[in-house]
Amino acid sequence: MRPEEIVAYTEALARIAASGGGPKALAAHLAQTAGGGVLLEDANWRHLTSAGSGSIPASARGVVEAGAPGHAHCVTAGNAGVGWLSLFGGDRAGDADILLRLTAAAIGVELARDGATLRGCAGEFWELLLTHGFHDATAARDEAAARGITLASQYLAVALEIEEGAASEVRPLIGDAFRSSETEVGLLERGPMLCAFVPAPRAVDASNAKTAATLLPKSIGRRRPHLRISGGVGTVEPPIALDRSLRAAEAALAIGRRIYGGGRIVGYDDLGAYRLLYEGADVERLRAFAGGVLAPLRAYDEQHQTDLERTLRLYFKVGQNVKTAASELNVHRHTVFYRLRQIGEICARSLDTPQDQLTLRMAVAIDELHDAN
Repeated sequence: MRPEEIVAYTEALARIAASGGGPKALAAHLAQTAGGGVLLEDANWRHLTSAGSGSIPASARGVVEAGAPGHAHCVTAGNAGVGWLSLFGGDRAGDADILLRLTAAAIGVELARDGATLRGCAGEFWELLLTHGFHDATAARDEAAARGITLASQYLAVALEIEEGAASEVRPLIGDAFRSSETEVGLLERGPMLCAFVPAPRAVDASNAKTAATLLPKSIGRRRPHLRISGGVGTVEPPIALDRSLRAAEAALAIGRRIYGGGRIVGYDDLGAYRLLYEGADVERLRAFAGGVLAPLRAYDEQHQTDLERTLRLYFKVGQNVKTAASELNVHRHTVFYRLRQIGEICARSLDTPQDQLTLRMAVAIDELHDAN
């Protein structure tokens, strides 16, 4: 393109933006000028708008990741990627890159403005939910719908500690990690913490969300090596009790940072006895904790007529001396080793790690102290 053509095209983009045409009109102007098909997607490759003629694929992801035919340019707002603008076909292939760059810059301004408005609107809702701003679930759901938010039946809160000013970079990465085909992930900045509210209507959704959360430091590190994040994963709760999940996530973040250091995301349910030590607990909660830890062993013993719970208690009683435990149980020491491996598998705990060993020890001790029988 000649310099005067670039100036004229840029001025046309400015007029469209000033008149309130928005991303759709800007994309249409690009399509008309280039004589091809234009596709605009968000940072997670979701369709926003398209314009022009010719064959336009469902997504331009292949252009960027696999070198498929077409031209694509990242749409940015500041340092953050907020979308992708792509051009297919047309009679000005030689000018495609400059036309895409100029149009993507104009669209980036529009998306940043719209995104800030939507995030603010959504952020207000999540804040109201956390501070009990709704008297019941129906009121919360109605307000969510009014703000364009589709509420899931249950959520899992993830509290992320990130560097100051890095939220705009992390937001699209989190959305990609917890992508759901049904409902959006809620995001809310609270001081130095970025809170993600991940839809978890089914047990498998919660399990997948927990796995995705623990992998976030590595997945974000691969794409943004300069970013280091720590975090905690809360409990599964209905929207009206979302604050309970976030408190658990914040506790997991604090406990995990003390035990493991930074750069790791820890699940509240995986912290065992450390939750009690950190938060304090009354007798009822202590008994519930012990019962929950020992329940799998008791169920297995009852179903298979085994003696695993007794083996665990005796193993701790004799100071983890396998030979003495074998003598007391009147079995070979290899049998004790085998039972200990079974106990670890059944309880999803490892007797080789200090953290899990503490959880099992405390469960046995609490049960002995507060046995209802």
